[in-house]
Amino acid sequence: MADITVLNSKFENSGKLDTSVSLTPEDINVPVVHQVVKATLAGRRQGNACTKGRSEVRGGGKKPFKQKGTGRARQGSNRSPLLVGGGTTFGPKPRDYSQKVNKRVMKKAIQSVIADKLQAGKLTVVDKLESTGKTKEMHSLLEGKGLLPALVVTNDRNSLALRATRNIRNGKALPVEGFSVYEALKFENLVIEKDALESLLGRLV
Repeated sequence: MADITVLNSKFENSGKLDTSVSLTPEDINVPVVHQVVKATLAGRRQGNACTKGRSEVRGGGKKPFKQKGTGRARQGSNRSPLLVGGGTTFGPKPRDYSQKVNKRVMKKAIQSVIADKLQAGKLTVVDKLESTGKTKEMHSLLEGKGLLPALVVTNDRNSLALRATRNIRNGKALPVEGFSVYEALKFENLVIEKDALESLLGRLV
Protein backbone atom coordinates (compact mmCIF):
# COMPACT_ATOMS: atom_id res chain seq x y z
CA MET A 1 0.00 0.00 0.00
CA ALA A 2 1.20 3.50 -0.80
CA ASP A 3 -0.22 7.01 -0.56
CA ILE A 4 0.95 9.21 -3.42
CA THR A 5 0.34 12.95 -3.55
CA VAL A 6 -1.63 14.01 -6.62
CA LEU A 7 -1.34 17.50 -8.13
CA ASN A 8 -3.82 19.34 -10.34
CA SER A 9 -3.01 20.85 -13.73
CA LYS A 10 -1.52 23.89 -11.96
CA PHE A 11 0.78 21.60 -9.93
CA GLU A 12 -1.07 22.32 -6.70
CA ASN A 13 -1.93 19.64 -4.15
CA SER A 14 -5.32 18.11 -4.96
CA GLY A 15 -5.38 14.92 -2.90
CA LYS A 16 -3.90 11.48 -2.44
CA LEU A 17 -3.79 8.36 -4.58
CA ASP A 18 -4.12 5.16 -2.56
CA THR A 19 -2.56 2.22 -4.40
CA SER A 20 -2.85 -1.49 -3.68
CA VAL A 21 0.72 -2.03 -4.92
CA SER A 22 3.51 -1.85 -2.38
CA LEU A 23 6.13 0.81 -3.23
CA THR A 24 8.44 0.58 -0.22
CA PRO A 25 12.27 0.55 -0.34
CA GLU A 26 12.10 -3.24 0.12
CA ASP A 27 10.33 -3.48 -3.25
CA ILE A 28 13.32 -2.07 -5.15
CA ASN A 29 15.11 -4.94 -6.86
CA VAL A 30 18.27 -3.64 -8.52
CA PRO A 31 19.36 -6.90 -10.26
CA VAL A 32 15.96 -7.25 -11.92
CA VAL A 33 16.05 -3.65 -13.16
CA HIS A 34 19.57 -4.23 -14.49
CA GLN A 35 18.39 -7.31 -16.38
CA VAL A 36 15.52 -5.43 -18.01
CA VAL A 37 17.75 -2.48 -18.97
CA LYS A 38 20.27 -4.85 -20.55
CA ALA A 39 17.49 -6.56 -22.50
CA THR A 40 16.13 -3.20 -23.66
CA LEU A 41 19.51 -2.02 -24.95
CA ALA A 42 20.22 -5.40 -26.55
CA GLY A 43 16.90 -5.26 -28.39
CA ARG A 44 17.86 -1.90 -29.90
CA ARG A 45 20.96 -3.32 -31.58
CA GLN A 46 20.60 -3.68 -35.35
CA GLY A 47 22.69 -6.81 -35.56
CA ASN A 48 23.43 -6.32 -39.25
CA ALA A 49 27.25 -6.66 -39.14
CA CYS A 50 28.31 -9.15 -41.80
CA THR A 51 31.62 -10.48 -43.09
CA LYS A 52 32.42 -13.04 -45.80
CA GLY A 53 34.07 -16.36 -45.13
CA ARG A 54 36.57 -17.98 -47.48
CA SER A 55 33.78 -19.72 -49.38
CA GLU A 56 32.00 -16.41 -50.03
CA VAL A 57 34.91 -14.24 -51.18
CA ARG A 58 35.27 -13.90 -54.94
CA GLY A 59 38.12 -15.77 -56.64
CA GLY A 60 40.44 -18.38 -55.21
CA GLY A 61 39.88 -21.14 -57.72
CA LYS A 62 43.48 -21.49 -58.83
CA LYS A 63 46.40 -22.44 -56.65
CA PRO A 64 48.34 -19.12 -56.22
CA PHE A 65 51.80 -20.66 -56.72
CA LYS A 66 53.37 -24.07 -56.94
CA GLN A 67 53.58 -26.29 -53.92
CA LYS A 68 57.38 -26.46 -53.63
CA GLY A 69 60.44 -24.46 -54.51
CA THR A 70 59.32 -20.89 -53.68
CA GLY A 71 60.46 -20.83 -50.07
CA ARG A 72 56.99 -19.68 -49.02
CA ALA A 73 54.41 -21.53 -47.03
CA ARG A 74 52.17 -23.65 -49.23
CA GLN A 75 48.84 -22.14 -50.21
CA GLY A 76 45.90 -23.67 -51.98
CA SER A 77 43.80 -20.54 -52.46
CA ASN A 78 44.40 -16.79 -52.56
CA ARG A 79 41.17 -16.38 -50.57
CA SER A 80 42.52 -18.13 -47.50
CA PRO A 81 42.04 -16.20 -44.24
CA LEU A 82 45.83 -16.18 -43.97
CA LEU A 83 46.20 -13.91 -47.00
CA VAL A 84 45.29 -10.27 -47.66
CA GLY A 85 41.94 -10.16 -49.41
CA GLY A 86 40.97 -13.54 -48.05
CA GLY A 87 37.88 -14.50 -46.09
CA THR A 88 37.30 -13.77 -42.42
CA THR A 89 37.54 -16.54 -39.87
CA PHE A 90 34.52 -16.72 -37.55
CA GLY A 91 33.45 -13.18 -38.50
CA PRO A 92 30.11 -11.63 -37.50
CA LYS A 93 26.90 -12.52 -39.32
CA PRO A 94 23.49 -10.82 -39.10
CA ARG A 95 21.83 -11.91 -35.88
CA ASP A 96 19.08 -11.01 -33.44
CA TYR A 97 20.41 -9.63 -30.15
CA SER A 98 17.03 -9.43 -28.41
CA GLN A 99 16.69 -11.12 -25.04
CA LYS A 100 13.60 -12.69 -23.57
CA VAL A 101 12.22 -11.07 -20.43
CA ASN A 102 9.60 -12.92 -18.44
CA LYS A 103 6.40 -11.06 -17.53
CA ARG A 104 7.04 -11.40 -13.79
CA VAL A 105 10.52 -9.94 -14.22
CA MET A 106 9.19 -6.98 -16.22
CA LYS A 107 6.47 -6.33 -13.64
CA LYS A 108 9.01 -6.37 -10.82
CA ALA A 109 11.26 -3.98 -12.73
CA ILE A 110 8.38 -1.52 -13.26
CA GLN A 111 7.43 -1.75 -9.57
CA SER A 112 11.06 -1.21 -8.58
CA VAL A 113 11.60 1.89 -10.71
CA ILE A 114 8.34 3.50 -9.55
CA ALA A 115 9.17 2.70 -5.92
CA ASP A 116 12.65 4.17 -6.39
CA LYS A 117 11.28 7.41 -7.86
CA LEU A 118 8.70 7.67 -5.06
CA GLN A 119 11.25 7.09 -2.29
CA ALA A 120 13.65 9.62 -3.86
CA GLY A 121 10.92 12.26 -4.18
CA LYS A 122 11.26 12.25 -7.96
CA LEU A 123 7.74 10.99 -8.77
CA THR A 124 5.24 13.71 -9.73
CA VAL A 125 1.63 12.64 -10.31
CA VAL A 126 -0.67 15.11 -12.06
CA ASP A 127 -4.43 14.80 -12.60
CA LYS A 128 -4.10 15.93 -16.20
CA LEU A 129 -1.24 17.56 -18.07
CA GLU A 130 -2.78 20.48 -19.89
CA SER A 131 -0.81 21.88 -22.82
CA THR A 132 -1.31 23.88 -26.00
CA GLY A 133 1.28 21.74 -27.73
CA LYS A 134 3.97 24.44 -27.54
CA THR A 135 7.39 23.21 -26.51
CA LYS A 136 8.38 26.57 -25.01
CA GLU A 137 5.40 26.57 -22.64
CA MET A 138 5.97 23.00 -21.50
CA HIS A 139 9.68 23.65 -20.98
CA SER A 140 8.93 26.74 -18.89
CA LEU A 141 6.40 24.80 -16.81
CA LEU A 142 8.69 21.86 -16.07
CA GLU A 143 11.76 24.03 -15.52
CA GLY A 144 9.84 26.38 -13.23
CA LYS A 145 8.82 23.44 -11.04
CA GLY A 146 12.35 22.02 -11.02
CA LEU A 147 11.26 18.88 -12.86
CA LEU A 148 13.91 18.78 -15.57
CA PRO A 149 15.32 16.45 -16.76
CA ALA A 150 12.05 14.54 -16.88
CA LEU A 151 10.21 11.64 -18.47
CA VAL A 152 6.59 12.65 -19.06
CA VAL A 153 4.04 9.82 -19.26
CA THR A 154 0.46 10.46 -20.35
CA ASN A 155 -2.62 8.29 -20.59
CA ASP A 156 -3.47 9.52 -24.11
CA ARG A 157 -1.11 8.80 -27.00
CA ASN A 158 -2.57 11.84 -28.83
CA SER A 159 -2.04 14.20 -25.92
CA LEU A 160 -0.73 17.68 -26.71
CA ALA A 161 1.64 17.26 -23.76
CA LEU A 162 3.42 14.53 -25.70
CA ARG A 163 3.92 16.82 -28.67
CA ALA A 164 5.03 19.70 -26.46
CA THR A 165 7.68 17.61 -24.68
CA ARG A 166 9.03 15.96 -27.82
CA ASN A 167 11.64 18.63 -28.60
CA ILE A 168 12.78 19.38 -25.06
CA ARG A 169 16.47 18.49 -24.99
CA ASN A 170 16.51 17.10 -21.45
CA GLY A 171 13.00 15.67 -21.54
CA LYS A 172 11.04 12.91 -23.21
CA ALA A 173 7.38 11.95 -23.40
CA LEU A 174 5.78 8.54 -23.76
CA PRO A 175 2.25 7.17 -23.72
CA VAL A 176 1.67 4.73 -20.87
CA GLU A 177 1.51 1.83 -23.35
CA GLY A 178 5.13 2.50 -24.28
CA PHE A 179 6.47 2.97 -20.73
CA SER A 180 10.12 1.97 -20.57
CA VAL A 181 12.11 1.07 -17.47
CA TYR A 182 15.27 2.22 -19.24
CA GLU A 183 13.83 5.64 -20.11
CA ALA A 184 12.50 6.07 -16.56
CA LEU A 185 16.00 5.49 -15.19
CA LYS A 186 17.59 7.70 -17.83
CA PHE A 187 15.75 10.80 -16.61
CA GLU A 188 15.91 12.07 -13.05
CA ASN A 189 12.21 12.95 -12.67
CA LEU A 190 9.11 10.98 -13.62
CA VAL A 191 6.06 13.15 -14.35
CA ILE A 192 3.01 10.99 -14.92
CA GLU A 193 -0.73 11.52 -15.21
CA LYS A 194 -2.91 9.95 -12.53
CA ASP A 195 -4.81 7.70 -14.97
CA ALA A 196 -1.54 6.62 -16.56
CA LEU A 197 -0.07 5.67 -13.17
CA GLU A 198 -3.19 3.71 -12.25
CA SER A 199 -2.99 1.92 -15.59
CA LEU A 200 0.69 1.16 -15.04
CA LEU A 201 0.16 -0.13 -11.51
CA GLY A 202 -2.81 -2.14 -12.75
CA ARG A 203 -0.39 -4.27 -14.78
CA LEU A 204 1.37 -5.29 -11.58
CA VAL A 205 -1.64 -6.78 -9.84
